[in-house]
Amino acid sequence: MKRTMISMILVGGKGTRLGDITNATAKPAVSFGAKYRLIDFTLSNITNSNIDVCGIVTQYEPFELMYYIGSGASWDLDVLEGGIRFLTPYSRKGDILWQKGTAHAIKQYFDFIRAYNASYVLILSGDHIYKMDYQLMLEHHLNSNADITIGATEVPLEEASRFGILEYDNHNRVLSFTEKPKNPKSNLASMGIYIFSTDVLEELLEKASDEDIDFGKNIIPKSINMNKVVSMYNFGGYWRDVGTVESLYQANMDLVDNPTFLDLNVSKDLPIYSKSLNLNPHVILSKGRVQKSVIADGCLINGIIRRSTISYEVVVESGAEVVDSVVLPNVTIGSNSYLRKVIVNKGVIIPDNYRCDSKEIIVITDDNMLKVGEIYE
Repeated sequence: MKRTMISMILVGGKGTRLGDITNATAKPAVSFGAKYRLIDFTLSNITNSNIDVCGIVTQYEPFELMYYIGSGASWDLDVLEGGIRFLTPYSRKGDILWQKGTAHAIKQYFDFIRAYNASYVLILSGDHIYKMDYQLMLEHHLNSNADITIGATEVPLEEASRFGILEYDNHNRVLSFTEKPKNPKSNLASMGIYIFSTDVLEELLEKASDEDIDFGKNIIPKSINMNKVVSMYNFGGYWRDVGTVESLYQANMDLVDNPTFLDLNVSKDLPIYSKSLNLNPHVILSKGRVQKSVIADGCLINGIIRRSTISYEVVVESGAEVVDSVVLPNVTIGSNSYLRKVIVNKGVIIPDNYRCDSKEIIVITDDNMLKVGEIYE
């Protein structure tokens, strides 16, 4: 069955800049906004864009992510002759084909793309927070007679060196693409969202050398030099790459400061779906107080929560106070403890009377707990 466009999500990276948060978890499986995982945004966008084929290219710590996604039913992607397909490293002639970069990963699974005979391939990351109708980007691609279209958005200039930076002309044709420049010439950044005409993608990957492993570093700049038509699609909505501890923290604070900034309610346009864990609603006990926060199901709150996100199955004991913080799942926060401006990693048990009042964002784990806080007996 021929498709107009299929999607490929790259989720194989280690996410090293998130430190302990991704030690045993693929970055797209990290919790966000108490009730979501990062991957929820990309999968929901695919569904909302009426795309029914999604190849998920995995590598690092894939189990939790694969278990969470399952058949894709929570995102209405459990369809016959399509839907979710996990593409994992495999062996050929005795060697395991590990992915060396984004382009290398797609090249390894080009047989998957050929199988659906699609005219266009949408390449995505699984760790960005945004809502987008990819069909509008495809319309731009077609109207521009483009070979490649790059989704782009403006970022703060001080953060621009983290991204691929574009220069373009009055017709939105990309003139240059520089991956993570030390001195960026603009703040228009690639979102890591690409639409390729399939024949062009196949040509570029077949011609790629063994060193051409990444779209941003290698394939896109070379395609510009080859006079391929590379177009820029300017996305004006909220978008955040949560590749660092600071950006993950700030995205959570964006949500509590302005709950409607993404219109996450499923009754809104382009709703964001997540997998239900079938937990009981959270309970706020007699000493519990919650202000300007998001609390997930399965939580027991007997302390004070202010401007924070509290993920699934968290217990906050009496006298505890959590302020300006992000608490990941399955955490227990002991009585009379105080946490401010921290991310508490999943599964951590905060002891009674513990205190961590931080000026900078700190990730609290079982290993570093005594180093960042003080325990008062």
